[in-house]
This record gives sequence, structure tokens and C-alpha cells, in this order.
Amino acid sequence: MVRTRCFMLTVLLSVSGSYADHETLKSITHSFLKVLDDCKHELNLPENILVDLYHFWKQDQELMKRDTGCAIACMSKKLDLVDPSGKLHHGNAQEFALKHGAAAEVATKLVTMVHECEKQHEVLDDVCLRALEIAKCFRGGIHELNWAPKMEVLVGEVLTEV
Repeated sequence: MVRTRCFMLTVLLSVSGSYADHETLKSITHSFLKVLDDCKHELNLPENILVDLYHFWKQDQELMKRDTGCAIACMSKKLDLVDPSGKLHHGNAQEFALKHGAAAEVATKLVTMVHECEKQHEVLDDVCLRALEIAKCFRGGIHELNWAPKMEVLVGEVLTEV
């Protein structure tokens, strides 16, 4: 009986933790999409950039367009997630994750994941292509953890705010 209760508690905690991480990534993605219009106008990006970002969390979706990387780099800058040299600002990124509902260890995991992806692609000189590769790497890590938000729900919420 005690074992059964412990098992059930463990299952509930792991499920609620996973749910919280999904919600955190959903909230973070929502913030990125809120500044997308500014970046679209600033960089003269095509209207179909929203379609590319809509598919961002889909594992089977190839992210190959340089414009998508430019949008991600711009949104990261607007959200103060990168320093003046274009590298991840660890403190700001940590605060951003915490502000969007991440537990301290989840926020640290997210920042570490982005930092590791950044190190893998630091040889790329093109800011847009580097941002695209970092984003693809990060997406893969999030899927490994099973934390990816459902974009259909997220985009629906964003569109109802407009």
C-alpha cells in the first residue's frame, strides 16, 4: 500500500513537472511571437515568417530559411536575451525563464542548453544562420526532454489577442 502511494506520488510529480515545463516553453514562445511584428517590419521580413515559426516546435519540420534565423536573432535582441556581441546573456535569459514560470532548475537547464548549442555553432559568422542553427539545436534538446509546447494552441492564443 505504501509502495503504491509512493509510486502514484512519483508519477503525479513527474507528470505535473512535465506539464509545468510545457507551460513554461509555451509562455516563452508566446513572448517571442509578441515581438515578431516589430522584427518583421524592422528587417523587412516576408509575411510567411509566421508560418515558419508556427512549425518551429514540429520535430519533422526542417528549419532552413535564413529569414527565420534573422527573426529569431531579432526577437532575442528585443527581449534582451543576448549581449551586445550577440551571445546569450545568461543572467537575462535565466530571469526571462523564471519570469515565464520556470522553476530554478528548469531555467538553468534551458540556459545551459542554449549555451551549449551556441558553443557548437559559434564558428558561423552569419548572425542569422548562427541563430537558426542554435534554434534547431535547442529545439532538438527540448524534444529530447519532451517539453515542446503545442504550437496550434499557442498560435490560436496569440491570434485571439490581436
